[in-house]
Amino acid sequence: MKFYDELQLNQAGSKELIRKSEDRKAKLYHIFVYLFKIAITVGFCFLFVTSFSMAFGSDNSIVGVVVLLYLLVFRNSHFTVKTNQSILLIWLFYFLMAFMPRLANISNPIVGLFINTASIAILVILGCHDPRLYNQSTLVLSYLLIYGYDVSGSMYQKRLLSLFIGAILISLVFYFKHSTKDYKATIASVIRSFDLASDTTCWQVCQILCVPLVVCIVELCGVHRSMWAGIAAMSVILPFMADTKKRVSGRIIGNICGVIVFVILYFVLPSSIYAFIGIIGGIGVGLSAHYNFQAIFNTFGALAIASELYGFKEALFLRIGTNVFGVVFALLFCVLAYKFLSKFQFAYKG
Repeated sequence: MKFYDELQLNQAGSKELIRKSEDRKAKLYHIFVYLFKIAITVGFCFLFVTSFSMAFGSDNSIVGVVVLLYLLVFRNSHFTVKTNQSILLIWLFYFLMAFMPRLANISNPIVGLFINTASIAILVILGCHDPRLYNQSTLVLSYLLIYGYDVSGSMYQKRLLSLFIGAILISLVFYFKHSTKDYKATIASVIRSFDLASDTTCWQVCQILCVPLVVCIVELCGVHRSMWAGIAAMSVILPFMADTKKRVSGRIIGNICGVIVFVILYFVLPSSIYAFIGIIGGIGVGLSAHYNFQAIFNTFGALAIASELYGFKEALFLRIGTNVFGVVFALLFCVLAYKFLSKFQFAYKG
């Protein structure tokens, strides 16, 4: 395998290649390539997000994160529909992120619930119809990030511009990577495939209804960082209930472990290093091929920001509380939803 091709492997692929190395020299070479890939990826991510922050303001650095997420994912992944129609979907999704989170934020939580539900429904139905691609981890996550880091006034105007530039970048990369691939499906056929009698649609319904409901409940309780609960719920809602249960325990344990490690780093490292704890978490995520470990390292960046906004202790309680509530609620919601939809399917087929 060529050096460039090996750089394109994901964490699991690289670790599998290292594990199967027959001699020490080959193993060391693959480890070097893997670590080099992590280094250049983290470096590129840092520079990319920093550039967005410098160009559009620090409050819009989250747009840099979202654009970067789209670029990293959709240079390889896709929507399984024709390329020209996929680019239309990209622009539709960016339209949603540009206007719907702002509209939901200036509305009361109940109205916001309907706005977020409609927006996530469009994202999930049109972009997440193939659960094997895990596109919800990009589309729904990005929407919730934009929602959670809301801005107004001149910063919102800059956000619109930054999202517009991001949509152009992603469209160009997507076209370059996928223009030669022959996808048969269309947007119309994807919409027609939405059928409550199918297991995939049941999973989509849980994403569409549960995630914004979790966010709404947290907001009605007056708790900060409602998006954390929504992201936690989104991450554990999977097509198969056994996988969902495994994700729930992994998310809870991962967040508790992440909080413990963050606390240790917070007291061991000098205060001048605090700003880099999020980067340490990014490196950890890059080295992790399993969800449980990714949940640990994802905690670092979130807590680094929240501790500045709400104080150290409150940030810790917020992180654990919102995540535990999000995943437990999602599990109970899915259990009830699957039972109800299975009865519907039985009646429909009968």
